[in-house]
Amino acid sequence: MGRYAQIFEYEPNEDGKGLKIGIVMSRFNIDICEGLLSSCKASLLKQGVALEDIRIATVAGALEIPLTLMKMAQSGNYDALVALGSVVRGETYHFEVVSNESAAGIMRVGLDTGLPIANAILTTETEHQATARMSEKGAEAARVAIEMVRLLRAL
Repeated sequence: MGRYAQIFEYEPNEDGKGLKIGIVMSRFNIDICEGLLSSCKASLLKQGVALEDIRIATVAGALEIPLTLMKMAQSGNYDALVALGSVVRGETYHFEVVSNESAAGIMRVGLDTGLPIANAILTTETEHQATARMSEKGAEAARVAIEMVRLLRAL
């Protein structure tokens, strides 16, 4: 029985064997995004996802990610999706628009389609902060995507 006063608990399951994962990655701040991708891919493989079951689409920036995720979700070809990107604060309000709207769009795609989407779009004050977080965030997104597939199937 689970940890919660004899209430049944769905245990986290990070077994990626047999899962098909789609990734949408922004090309803006490409070095950070490729760092996210590297750690995401390594984690997916470690969790048992086959390399041939991973597909990536790249887009110009974070605002293009939700629409691409929507098309991938509608295709029926994926068990889960991952969004990778980096938005670094500049001197204008554009940072807030990009950060907020990309996150809202990603959430909407997941809720509208029922497909798990791990959001690994870093929103940071500096490039240094993004670089410091990219390895853990990319790996975390892979684990979250797999865990959510398994949880939704168990429910």
